[in-house]
Amino acid sequence: MTLELDRQSARAWTVRQARRVRALSPRRSDWASVRLGRDLPAGLMVGLVALPLALGFGVSSGLGATAGLVTAVIAGAVAAVFGGSRVQVSGPTGAMTVVLVPIIATYGTHGVLVVGLMAGVVLIALGYVGAGRYIRYVPVPVVEGFTLGIAAIILLQQVPAALGVHAEGEKVLGQALGAVGVWASHPVWPSVAVAAAVVAGVLGLARLRPGVPWALVVVVLATAANSVLGLGIATIGAVPAGLPAPSLPSMAVSDLSSLLLPAVAVAALAALESLLSATVSDAMSVGQRHDSDRELVGQGLANLAAPLFGGIPATAAIARTAVNVRSGASSRLAALTHAAVLLVIVLVASRWVAMIPTAALAGVLVATAVQMVRVSSLGALLRSSRGDAVVLVGTAAATVLLDLVMAVLLGLVMAGFFVLRQAASSARLEEVPLDESDHVDEELALLDEHIVAYRIDGPIFFGAAHDFLLELTEVSDVRVVVLRMSRVSVIDATGATVLADTISRLEARGISVLLSGVRPQHERILRELGVYDGLAHEKHLFTTTPGAIEHARVHAARVAHDPSATPPETDAVDPASPAGRHTGEWPA
Repeated sequence: MTLELDRQSARAWTVRQARRVRALSPRRSDWASVRLGRDLPAGLMVGLVALPLALGFGVSSGLGATAGLVTAVIAGAVAAVFGGSRVQVSGPTGAMTVVLVPIIATYGTHGVLVVGLMAGVVLIALGYVGAGRYIRYVPVPVVEGFTLGIAAIILLQQVPAALGVHAEGEKVLGQALGAVGVWASHPVWPSVAVAAAVVAGVLGLARLRPGVPWALVVVVLATAANSVLGLGIATIGAVPAGLPAPSLPSMAVSDLSSLLLPAVAVAALAALESLLSATVSDAMSVGQRHDSDRELVGQGLANLAAPLFGGIPATAAIARTAVNVRSGASSRLAALTHAAVLLVIVLVASRWVAMIPTAALAGVLVATAVQMVRVSSLGALLRSSRGDAVVLVGTAAATVLLDLVMAVLLGLVMAGFFVLRQAASSARLEEVPLDESDHVDEELALLDEHIVAYRIDGPIFFGAAHDFLLELTEVSDVRVVVLRMSRVSVIDATGATVLADTISRLEARGISVLLSGVRPQHERILRELGVYDGLAHEKHLFTTTPGAIEHARVHAARVAHDPSATPPETDAVDPASPAGRHTGEWPA
């Protein structure tokens, strides 16, 4: 009997694991959204944008331009097939380069390749156990501070190449200062001029025509100028006309234990950046929802494949993903096309790629670092609350002065401290009658009118925002959503950002959103972080719920009305009205 039970348990366990593997594997439905007329042009555009970035990040990592191209081709193709987002584009990124530089200095080329393989295994394990959902607990100030710090590091890394000198120093800040000192003693003007021209060209032209791959155009012009005018600027050197043959990196077994911690750091960064990029792509594309666990598995497989061909660890790239979405991509075919475009360039244009000046690539990466920083978003966070400002600045500083993983951990600790402090200061002990009505019957009755009224109780901060607010985007057969905010005790930057994203998604689907009972102490953060901007009209903000419900009925009935007119602020809905169902007193 015991043996039979053991067999049944083993069989059930095997079935569960098989289902889990199947859920994380590619499926036919992945390709149901293919639109050749949209995906192929989008993939071509992303490939042209990715070429100078792949070369630049490969050079910055220390493994060379070939490693960057190989990573973009191999990791980009594997992640496109196995990842959890249909519009995500993967490859070498600035954030990953920042982590790899000290690893290369300590363990050499083969050490980095082994770290990539180990990180791939860690990512697959994280996806299998369902760790992807925890990305939602990273607060917005931590993400923005992290991004700001990475942008600063990328910029500092390019200082020696932009100045045309070589310098040694502790960390990137020391190297940048050393390069400035060397250049000051022996100025090299051609490199500075080319780098400055590339930065100005990329940033300036991108403002005029955002959809054109100006980075590639400017790099081509800089390469021609260096060759024709004989400026003497160092170039990236020979690039193989094809992909290297796959092989396992050589590394002593005794050294693997020392690589475990760097591999975990690489995996943590890849998971963080990939899932954040997938979240951004969801917000940019109506109806797009990524599978976070499958995305981790896809990135893990990409990092297993790329090192076999000499590539560096990869992650999803927010900038390239954004270009992909803006170019009209609708399926994974666009990301695959991007990889194919880069492969063709490697096969037929490697001799011209070798002539690109390093100063030009440095200019492209400096421009990329500048474009990573969203000044309006940073300003809004700095103005929203003192706690969010401290978390943002502290995370950015830790990213530059310490390391990326420590910066995220420090940011989470600071964010948790301020949220707990705010929640504790807002706590009140009140006597509540046992027979108090929450108007559940009235709320349910509104469903018949295609109206949903939600009352949000307690705090909306980074630990709770996603669980409730993102579910709102799944509502169906609803024309109006009323969010009753009077009982919100605490709201932080992440909660406000998710609320703004939720409102934008609902409005994009034709569902009107009304807010009622917003507390005065919450108005500033909601306004600064774009919650009010997401509403269809400024008149969709109500002081009391009855007025919001009355106006909601106008929208639900598709009655023509003047949105600039002052909406009614009655204390109760008229039961004699044709749509009237509420006969009691709604609290704000």
